[in-house]
Amino acid sequence: MASAGEPFACLTCYDATTARWLQRAGVHVLLIGDTAAEVILGFDRTIDMPLDIAIALTAAVKRGAPDTCIMGDMPFMSYQADEAQAMHNAARFLTEGRADVVKIEADASFAPLIGRMARAGIPICGHVGSRPQRAALSGGYGSAGRTPAEAQQIVDDAVAMEQAGCVLLLVEAVPPEVTDRIMARTTLPLIGIGAGTACHGQVLVLQDLVGMTDDPPRFAARSANLGQALQSAGEDWVRRVSQRAIGGHTYTMKQGDIRPGAGVEPPLVQTRTPDHAPTRARG
Repeated sequence: MASAGEPFACLTCYDATTARWLQRAGVHVLLIGDTAAEVILGFDRTIDMPLDIAIALTAAVKRGAPDTCIMGDMPFMSYQADEAQAMHNAARFLTEGRADVVKIEADASFAPLIGRMARAGIPICGHVGSRPQRAALSGGYGSAGRTPAEAQQIVDDAVAMEQAGCVLLLVEAVPPEVTDRIMARTTLPLIGIGAGTACHGQVLVLQDLVGMTDDPPRFAARSANLGQALQSAGEDWVRRVSQRAIGGHTYTMKQGDIRPGAGVEPPLVQTRTPDHAPTRARG
């Protein structure tokens, strides 16, 4: 699609049921992002995403959307500390998580690790630009590449990612001019998030797209308002329960299960056990 100039659509996803519907919608790539730490697990930082849960969610999405490209996102400190452990963790996304691609937030210094992963047969998407796992260094999430020096560094990082063996690139929260320069210097499909419209593909956090987050980023335009719809459904259920009007259909007894005039439960009888007071038991 990138070669043909056809933009491809990506969304985050974290469960099999949602994945099934997004595959039916024709979404081309599903990313099991470390944003699950925030929108699924309730943390206020992406760095709190546990590796084992990330892998389990990746496998769940693949089961729900087996014909869709699935990208697993390596969490904070699952690849930064030790190359051997990074290789093992990345491989788990392919074997246990059944991912098609593994994404890591990286700069040029990670090129040797990416090269080693590529030689081992692990398809890598290099994430450049704003990198949420490093948000603590700058006091929070924000944009990147807004000065000439920062922009040049991001472009150089993208080039290094391709030369190291990445199969995809992702750039986050940069001015469109930075995106244009990356596309001019690289040949890989480039996925953007908050990086202008020129990228080969676009990704958003699903909850931002469908109106389930209270404070979405400035680049996320909603396509639905499912948050309010979900709240309304919950309020309707509370009302129906309070009115004993839950709807649906009840089950009926099969003929012959209960004799006319007989109770549903067997009668209670008195029993006595040695050294104990009388107890009540079912007959």
